[in-house]
Amino acid sequence: MNIGFLGLGKLGLPVSLAVEDKGHKVFGYDISKQTIEDIKNKKIRYKEEWVDKFLPTTNLEITNINELVKNSEIIFVPIQTPHDPKYEGVTRIPEKRIDFDYTYLKSGIKDLSESIEKNGEDKVVIIISTVLPGTIRSQIKPLLGKHTKLCYNPFFIAMGSTIRDFLHPEFILFGVDDEQAALKAQNFYKTICDSPFYKTTIENAELIKVSYNTMISTKISFVNTIMEACHYLPNTNIDEVTNGLKLATRRLISPAYMTGGMGDGGGCHPRDNIALSHLSQKLNLSYNWFEGIMMQREKQSEWLANLVIENSSNRQINILGKTFKPETNLILGSPSLLLGNILKEKGCEVFSWDPYVDKSFDVVSDQFNWTKSGVLHVFFIGTKHPDFIKFKYPINSIIIDPFRYIFNIEGSKIIRIGDNTTVNN
Repeated sequence: MNIGFLGLGKLGLPVSLAVEDKGHKVFGYDISKQTIEDIKNKKIRYKEEWVDKFLPTTNLEITNINELVKNSEIIFVPIQTPHDPKYEGVTRIPEKRIDFDYTYLKSGIKDLSESIEKNGEDKVVIIISTVLPGTIRSQIKPLLGKHTKLCYNPFFIAMGSTIRDFLHPEFILFGVDDEQAALKAQNFYKTICDSPFYKTTIENAELIKVSYNTMISTKISFVNTIMEACHYLPNTNIDEVTNGLKLATRRLISPAYMTGGMGDGGGCHPRDNIALSHLSQKLNLSYNWFEGIMMQREKQSEWLANLVIENSSNRQINILGKTFKPETNLILGSPSLLLGNILKEKGCEVFSWDPYVDKSFDVVSDQFNWTKSGVLHVFFIGTKHPDFIKFKYPINSIIIDPFRYIFNIEGSKIIRIGDNTTVNN
């Protein structure tokens, strides 16, 4: 098939490369000149698994929107629906709750539909973007002409592993507005994978998408609460507790997202919880479950900040890691940045460094006083980068490790959060 992508950002480009690898001819359009230039130069500015395999040999055809419409049988729309930066999870949540910003999506869909009408042929348009329930019908469909055959197909992917997650999904979620369009899309997906194709209403699909993300946040909030309890209860270890819970896969839980550590992060989960908190208020639900999830995340970060302060008397505070998950340069929604902001709010000076975001250790070590004699340090591991296992910690440092993967740092004290054990070397 000829497949189009209206948007070639961190979601659109990796998926387009995956689709092309399955034998389809792919056309793409993006309003960002920088994005187009990067694709032409066969490079990207973010970490993405497998992209080095596909990008150097891609024949992705960059075109304008009219040619995209003319040449494509199915057009995917992965246009961003951002939240205000105040709601991305790196600062405390404001009192007021708001919906996502649909400005970019509505503008892109309007332009696309006008081009489709000008072309005069029916086209299958599949929106990928995350939206709150009711958005497609109330804000998107009124923008469409008669030749735009709409579907809603949000992906369950993690930034950094988009290609892998798209090619090997648990299931394909498909909100149907036009049965013939859905059938065409289902036939397309048979060329991608053999995962279940779950058809439902547009509204159900909208709710399933955000519910899926917030269920992950629920698990992380739950297990991190247990981790905090283990930090105080004698003879308890969070990993042994969760390893036991992970065995209860029939009635209780799957092992995924069941390891104590930092709060939920990334460009989807924190913001989706906050948006659903807004929806809960709008619908006047009896209990705002999503508010509780985000408050646990924020309160846990404050508890960690207080733990850092308790161990930082006459010591410089350092946070190692800024990204929301290991071995990426993606910082959106990072709980490590939230921790740093809360510490600064409490009047602390904080030095933060990430090997995947910042200049190398050798460049910044003097600037951060890590080689200066007489300066004592406390280090908090904000991201589980493997680099920090062999990091050159100054002697007599205190290392606070919420992931419990740092061992045997000569001359330093390690606080392994959640196993009620302090290792002294």
